[in-house]
Amino acid sequence: MDQIHVIRHKHFGEGLSVRRIARELGLNRRTVQKYLAQSEPRREESNPRPQPVLGPLAPRIEALIEEWEPRLAGKHRLTAPRLLRQLTEEGVAVGERTVRRYLAERRRRRSEVFIPLVHRPGDEAQVDFFEVLVDEGGFRRRVWKFLVRLMYSGRDFVHLYDRCDQPCFLDGHARAFLHLGGVPRRMVYDNLSAAVKRLLGMGNRELTDRFRSLASHYLFEPCFARPGEGHDKGGVESRGKAIRLQHLTPIVTGPDLETISVALRVDVEGRWRERRHDDGRPLPGLYEEDRARMLPLPAAPFEPRCLTPVAVSSGSTVKVGGAVYSLPEHWARLDAEAWVGAADIRFRCRGDETLRPRVRPGGRHIEYRDYLKELSQKPQAVRQVAPELVAELGEPYRRLWTLLEAAHGGRQAGRILAGVLGAVRDHGQEPVTAALEDALAAGAFTPEGSGNLLALLGHLPTRPVLADAAVPAALRMIRIEAGCAADYDLLASGGAS
Repeated sequence: MDQIHVIRHKHFGEGLSVRRIARELGLNRRTVQKYLAQSEPRREESNPRPQPVLGPLAPRIEALIEEWEPRLAGKHRLTAPRLLRQLTEEGVAVGERTVRRYLAERRRRRSEVFIPLVHRPGDEAQVDFFEVLVDEGGFRRRVWKFLVRLMYSGRDFVHLYDRCDQPCFLDGHARAFLHLGGVPRRMVYDNLSAAVKRLLGMGNRELTDRFRSLASHYLFEPCFARPGEGHDKGGVESRGKAIRLQHLTPIVTGPDLETISVALRVDVEGRWRERRHDDGRPLPGLYEEDRARMLPLPAAPFEPRCLTPVAVSSGSTVKVGGAVYSLPEHWARLDAEAWVGAADIRFRCRGDETLRPRVRPGGRHIEYRDYLKELSQKPQAVRQVAPELVAELGEPYRRLWTLLEAAHGGRQAGRILAGVLGAVRDHGQEPVTAALEDALAAGAFTPEGSGNLLALLGHLPTRPVLADAAVPAALRMIRIEAGCAADYDLLASGGAS
């Protein structure tokens, strides 16, 4: 480099000729002319450099790769040491560095070239689920983070779910659109099963019925990444990782998942409002442009529940999503509908409906109030489930069971409580609860008291007599004769035909 400076100074500064400079420096005149034309050295090759070792070896390496590629899957990949070992066994003299350079150049030539995209206001949002850890109620659990990211303004909606199934996927969309105040015109996904039933030829997809209903309700265009190419929606992929590192580290705690989700969303939203775009514009200002171009929310919200037909067992239970739920006893052995939501399930059968909180796979949600008729006839079953049953019924039934066990023992206590449940079935829980309070205040169900159902029956209100005005006019003239014992004696003696 110093010699180049001397050559150029002698010619342009001192005015010496090319011939004289070449003679003084002992250089060829072509070299002097070359550095007078350029101010720094550059290596120019008209033809590629010869590769005496790798050139003849390349076809064999390609043949090995083509032969072994069908036998690669998952994390099994072809490395330079493995290729080198095979070549050495075949008697080829080559170094590992040469094989590495060949594989690196081969990967470079075959690598995808990414196109810098343009994101326009209100046009695009990207969606994905991410697995994260939280401390819920003192227990560490793996949960699923649902994330929707507006690609123009960078605003996010995030919510945590127990699962990443279709009800949670649909519920996340309904919540996200309400939070964002509009619907992006295009939503970009990978090929998750909640949205795609199966892949067809030529890049087409058969969508699930519920996802097609969601897109039709909000009128957005669903778009999908290529199979196995998650970087097609790299905006939400990188943002999902950033939220885990910036807002969920260290592992967040809370009494329940809903509380943790709300706190996370407030934290993410607060940080977003403080940020600016690369060109200096504040992100909330970009969001206003987003919202002005997004589709308006429909008049009615979308129902994210998914229908699952179920068969009620002889124990009046059903299994949904790996968890067992009890249903009213008169539903036993019938077909029912389970409308599965993100947090609860609505069961329907023959016009009746009941709601149950959704529990995790392997769990059970049994409400023994569903079995009052059967329990009133099975004292031994009452004894086995009494703690759970009185916990559902509340006071004074919990106090009653404690007194009965202490005064009469478990076996007789089960019989008496079964009778009380029969009264609840016949009269309703509210009047029986009031009567039970009065009976307990009077000292019943104790060793000193009566200790039987007569103590309760005396406090129950009498059933109202049906007034004549409530009987239809066509039935008021009908009289039903009452029989007596003498009539049966007469019939038994053959005195009447």
